[in-house]
Amino acid sequence: MHQGRSEAVNPWDEPGEAHTRPPGVDDATVEALGKLSEALEVVEQARGGLYAFHRLTGMADLALGEAVELFRSAGHDELAERLSTGLVGRNVIEGRWTFQLVEEYDDGYYAAFREAEREARDRLVEGRRHLFEAEMKEDRRTPGLRHHEARPAQRE
Repeated sequence: MHQGRSEAVNPWDEPGEAHTRPPGVDDATVEALGKLSEALEVVEQARGGLYAFHRLTGMADLALGEAVELFRSAGHDELAERLSTGLVGRNVIEGRWTFQLVEEYDDGYYAAFREAEREARDRLVEGRRHLFEAEMKEDRRTPGLRHHEARPAQRE
């Protein structure tokens, strides 16, 4: 996959050590770590969806509380009471509000997944991240061309 390049004129036109595979690491290992990183990114996206669910459910509950008060003000006490006791503050899943789902996900599956990904990187490539993507960048960019630099120029 990776094609080494030596056309660089500026030091920032070469990838930094953090994005260069250590000696002896083969393509299959970089590809496997890339796939693991991709899986973690999907878990991160799922976590974002869970937090969105948490926020939206909370916003709905607060709006529902306002609707209850508006129904009471409009003289619909029976409907307001049914909504208040049946839905306001109700658990979304048996025994749990959404914050509890978020906490369990974060402390369980999410934490285990992040730890497994970090452990694989530490064990196989000295903890370096995104090697697959860094090598893809090297294969796709045009060395020496503005906006195709390997990394940001060092500010002096």
